[in-house]
Amino acid sequence: MKIRLLTLGMLLAGTFSVAQNKPVQVTIEGTVPGVTSGYVYLQKFQEKLFFPVDSAKVENGKFQLRSAVQQPELYGLTVDQKKAPLFLFVQNASAIHVVLDTASYYKNSRITGSEAQAVFDKYRQSSNVKIDEFIKENPASIVSAYVLYRNYAYRLTPDQIRQNIAQLDPSLHGTQYVGTLEKLIVTMDKVAIGKPAIDFTANDTEGKPVKLSDHYGKYLLIDFWAAWCGPCRKENPNLVKAYHKYKDKGFDVFGVSLDRTKEAWLKAIAKDELTWTQVSDLKYWHSEPAALYGVRAIPANFLLSPDGKIVGKNLTGEELHKKLEELLGEGAAKATKSSK
Repeated sequence: MKIRLLTLGMLLAGTFSVAQNKPVQVTIEGTVPGVTSGYVYLQKFQEKLFFPVDSAKVENGKFQLRSAVQQPELYGLTVDQKKAPLFLFVQNASAIHVVLDTASYYKNSRITGSEAQAVFDKYRQSSNVKIDEFIKENPASIVSAYVLYRNYAYRLTPDQIRQNIAQLDPSLHGTQYVGTLEKLIVTMDKVAIGKPAIDFTANDTEGKPVKLSDHYGKYLLIDFWAAWCGPCRKENPNLVKAYHKYKDKGFDVFGVSLDRTKEAWLKAIAKDELTWTQVSDLKYWHSEPAALYGVRAIPANFLLSPDGKIVGKNLTGEELHKKLEELLGEGAAKATKSSK
């Protein structure tokens, strides 16, 4: 098992990683309270997913991994590959000790021996973190690049992302995180308000290909969501309300799901009563339509004018209703009538 996982991991690392750092031998040892058998799996992070790269047998509640890993980088440790792992940041480390507490999603676990892990633990314990200030305090930490990529990119403008990248130490500019952000900046510029929407085709719930541009002619909301996304499901009743209020006035919705299984997708559509067109390639975070629009977090949406230009982004709650009222409400209708 160990050789097979390591071979797969090295293949994935070579295929996916932007960084060109040479692997460094690191010893990761520790205890797993309450666990006397099984395996601890070491996983490498790539594009919001973790891939197995090594494993070690748990004996008498202890484990030891001696692995060639890239530094700096984010890895995961888990005893169950079907569940999210404990995050392990490796930077300037040769020996790492872990107390892998499997209860409560590894919440009570402890990691020592990696300076990046200490930075990450401090970040998690903080509130209202300003990313520019965090980077200034930790310019050479892989955590700064990761947090910018993972937690802040979807909140920032392209210029703000550029400014934050510039604050990172040059040693981090070759990491997968900065590489992804630089590509994201290009995409965000393409889907800025005022730009024409990027057309795409994806399969609907019956497996038939549907083209986005075939739905132009009304104000069209491209809604990126997923059955597994709690905030999306919470927002769906508001979207249903807006749809029924404005559908006869020139409003439509085009749902794009980031689901992994058709069963979960269809079940959520039925339960939330989403009666508009729905498409998905069932590729989760590797969704091709989501990549075209630079979607890094969901729910996300883009409001298009009848001729296919982007006129709004990430409109939820009352903000969505206000925008639709402005465009399609009684005031808008009167203004259009009086201009004729």
